[in-house]
Amino acid sequence: MLSPVPSNKNPDLAWLLKGLAQEVPAIRGSVLLSSDGLVKAAHGLDRDSSEYLAALASGLFSMARSASDKFDGASEVRQVVTELKSSRLFLAWAGHNSVIAVLAGGDADPGVVGFEMARLIKAVRPFLHTAPRPSATGSGDRNR
Repeated sequence: MLSPVPSNKNPDLAWLLKGLAQEVPAIRGSVLLSSDGLVKAAHGLDRDSSEYLAALASGLFSMARSASDKFDGASEVRQVVTELKSSRLFLAWAGHNSVIAVLAGGDADPGVVGFEMARLIKAVRPFLHTAPRPSATGSGDRNR
């Protein structure tokens, strides 16, 4: 069982993703990302693959949120699962402005992966939040 991050530290969250991969050996890589697609932490993937997965996950999660707005009347998305030829991609809301993306082998049990992702998120959600980006203010007003 994963223990929460001590509250007096600004943690490197990659250890959480590593722990998730240890719980579910079918996981090949994972990324914690901001909802706008920036990598906050990654495990099991090189930098280029982590950034690609984060951008992809951001787009897929945004589309799912749009579908939820249209068909459920709310923008709440719990999980998105995509089956590829030999892989499965799992996306889950991880907290304010945050998403976890997990790439697993095609033989991964979706119930197990989803359960372990939810357990991790529930245990450490406050540490997964992403602060909103400051609005762009500046002297370069283009409408003048």
